[in-house]
Amino acid sequence: MLSIGNLANESQVVVAPMAGVTDRPFRDLCRRYGTFWAVSEMVTSDTRLWHTRKSRHRLAHADEAGVSWVQLAGAEPAMMAEAARMNVDLGAEIIDINMGCPAKKVCNRAAGSALLRDERLVTEILNAVVSAVEVPVTLKIRLGWSREEMNAVRIGRIAEVAGIRLLTVHGRTRACKFQGEVDYAAIGEVKAAIAIPVVANGDIDSPQKAAKVLALTGADGVMIGRAAQGRPWLPAMIDHYLQTGELIAEPTIAEIQELLVNHVSALHDFYGDHQGLRIARKHVGWALDYLTEGRSIRQQFNRIETCEGQLELLASLHQLPAAA
Repeated sequence: MLSIGNLANESQVVVAPMAGVTDRPFRDLCRRYGTFWAVSEMVTSDTRLWHTRKSRHRLAHADEAGVSWVQLAGAEPAMMAEAARMNVDLGAEIIDINMGCPAKKVCNRAAGSALLRDERLVTEILNAVVSAVEVPVTLKIRLGWSREEMNAVRIGRIAEVAGIRLLTVHGRTRACKFQGEVDYAAIGEVKAAIAIPVVANGDIDSPQKAAKVLALTGADGVMIGRAAQGRPWLPAMIDHYLQTGELIAEPTIAEIQELLVNHVSALHDFYGDHQGLRIARKHVGWALDYLTEGRSIRQQFNRIETCEGQLELLASLHQLPAAA
């Protein structure tokens, strides 16, 4: 069970916040399979940028189908606090602070994982945001800036004192980006050092791997990121295994076809046809990786210029053999 402030559920699995992936339609799709916890795409704390179409979509919290867990990125304490308040007013039930993103465009603004190099600023941001809102505040970090600057244990202790209700740790440094082995032992060190719930993140791509990571780290839950791209059923599959020890079968081609039709329709409804076309190509492409004829179908799909055409092509997927 994970408890985050006044919110609790038996589920130990969280869908990671991923820019360009975990939008509202994708979170809803994961929930259809049984996911409970899912974090939104990263929202900038600079409210001057909230007039953009991208931000407007990311700020639509009021009618979220499940718990609205919103991630904020920024480096200025007062700005982060105000953004947190405004997101709560828009319907956010949990605020997450991003101190884990390794992307250059984020780190170059001294946000994301770049913040880990300034523990005083980390403290100021956490104190400001926790004081600004009544909903639970969580934090996502990496092990540090580099292998020579690993300070996740100190950051964890700072977070606990500040009133952070849950800490997610990706078991790599910023310098590692997404390369190399995940250091699960280091995540375990963070868990052993603090009393608040800790969620382990990094290269968890199967139910068995999730169980192994929980055993290695002693963490309270796992966060599933890139492995869920094209497999929105995976977080719920992992959760079922952790709770029962039973493995659920992967979806059939007919079931994948149905989910893609529903997902593409939802993307067009949410974004409009022009943007929906482009975003659908990305999500459908990931799912097609599980079909033996996926590459050729993906090329055809990417050339289609209408929603109707996309749905028509997806209607033929049930004729394909399953991936070996």
